Amino acid sequence: MLSDERIRDTLTDSLFEAILKLKTKEECYSFFEDLATVAEIKALAQRLEVARMLEEDVTYSRIAEMTGASSATISRVKRCLNYGADGYKMVLERMEKDHKE
Repeated sequence: MLSDERIRDTLTDSLFEAILKLKTKEECYSFFEDLATVAEIKALAQRLEVARMLEEDVTYSRIAEMTGASSATISRVKRCLNYGADGYKMVLERMEKDHKE
């Protein structure tokens, strides 16, 4: 599925090009610490963990308990997994593959 055209523009292209230049986890920490607030970074990390848990068929109540995510956040991530651009699935599959190697 194609990504949402509403986010596509030259500024977003530039942001993603910058992210693709990062080579290590430490570089990511440095860049994202400058780019976003701690709360924003934590929210993104939480959503990724929610997606991982949903893919493993963990219940909403357990996900909320383990991550602190609201039911609205869990539902939104679930919608993205079912009807989104497949970004979560792509990343989770790659992370799982890397973990096995």
